[in-house]
Amino acid sequence: MQRKLCLAVLGGLAALASGPVLAVEERLDLTGSTVGMFAVFIFVLAYILVMSEEYLHLRKSKPVLVAAGIIWAAIGWTYINHDIPGLTEQAFRHNLLEYAELLLFLLVAMTYINAMEERRLFDALRAWMIRKGFSYKSLFWLTGLLAFFISPIADNLTTALLMCAVVVKVAEGDKRFINLCCINIVIAANAGGAFSPFGDITTLMVWQAGIVKFNEFFILLIPALVNYLVPAIVMSLYVENRQPAAMYEDIELKRGAIRIVLLFLLTIASAVACHSLLHLPPVLGMMTGLGYLQFFGYYLRQTLPSSLSRKRVLAQKRGDDEALRRLGSVVPFDVFSRIARAEWDTLLFFYGVVMCVGGLGFMGYLALVSDLLYTGWNATYANIALGLLSAVVDNIPVMFAVLSMEPDMSHGNWLLITLTAGVGGSLLSIGSAAGVALMGQARGMYTFFGHLKWTPVILLGYIASILAHIWLNAASFQIYG
Repeated sequence: MQRKLCLAVLGGLAALASGPVLAVEERLDLTGSTVGMFAVFIFVLAYILVMSEEYLHLRKSKPVLVAAGIIWAAIGWTYINHDIPGLTEQAFRHNLLEYAELLLFLLVAMTYINAMEERRLFDALRAWMIRKGFSYKSLFWLTGLLAFFISPIADNLTTALLMCAVVVKVAEGDKRFINLCCINIVIAANAGGAFSPFGDITTLMVWQAGIVKFNEFFILLIPALVNYLVPAIVMSLYVENRQPAAMYEDIELKRGAIRIVLLFLLTIASAVACHSLLHLPPVLGMMTGLGYLQFFGYYLRQTLPSSLSRKRVLAQKRGDDEALRRLGSVVPFDVFSRIARAEWDTLLFFYGVVMCVGGLGFMGYLALVSDLLYTGWNATYANIALGLLSAVVDNIPVMFAVLSMEPDMSHGNWLLITLTAGVGGSLLSIGSAAGVALMGQARGMYTFFGHLKWTPVILLGYIASILAHIWLNAASFQIYG
């Protein structure tokens, strides 16, 4: 999910191969021009506002949406003055197609996650963990491991918020423990998303670009686990082994909850089959999966009256007035209300990023950066540096820029940039969507500086995961895509 995801519309990069071929010889090199420098300034300014979201309380989509409009308007005006207006329209549509596939893919994934949340699956998991009365040390490890293994399927943002809710409720205002747990959860959620095509937007981008096959991502499991375990082991030494009071919370799953999970798994299988077997964009399978959910939603609405009447009879026999009150306030399941609750700020942020980076690439800046990084440097060192950059700059524009550059490098290096861009954001609390969201949820307890104190330990995990990948998957560095 930077959300981990979600989170996550993604297909766009298959369009790099299948989209319209732009007449490169007619492009203007604007990298040294006034308009080019102006575009870079606008993008940097927008990103400063994005990184200041916690302090300004300005949603991150707003500055990049405006920046994208200004950058493409500047491009259009320049090309009109050079009497070649058609090329800019073609380039803009090319980038828009990439975003459209990205949008639809993530929208379906978010809809399913919201549907599972509405059916109270996540509430039930949280209640079970609270009811068990785990010790602080057990809770530290349990929330971290669950975040690691849930985020490959659900987005890292949803996973992190769920685990944080458990910690905040159980820890009785213990700021030190909550801060440690939140750092642990952010690292785990980001690492867990790095070895699954559905775990993070960056992995999904690389998969849908056709660069790495679906099953090839799983060789990152051990490096991702190393990335989580190294800092987690060190931080666990500072967790008190005391027992909080157990709390009882009775959560009843709503009708159809488990079947929605099965439909989500079927939807993922449909997306994989479309890409792997039919060589069609995975978004086709995801949109078909949205149809599965709509049909099931229709079934739930049609059978709701008979289901309610049976439950009322049983509640009356038991004399359960509380159950009768709950049954009186049941709202029919509505797929479109789940779609409306998607993270639209994130989806619009992706639009702004794709169009900004696409515009700068059209001006010639991506070719310039690609030559600097992947020609002037060794690809492995470049990918490690870009991972560190993703702690400050969102990993989405970093990965989109690399995919747009299309550097000639091995499968091992493509997997390396996928790993580093995914886990590099854990170095700072503002480096990932999960970190930013938890600073809001555990406000005053999980902070930027509280996270920063542990950055050296997190950096050890980052380095260890890279070494693990280079050692365990050495053969992949010899195979070119």
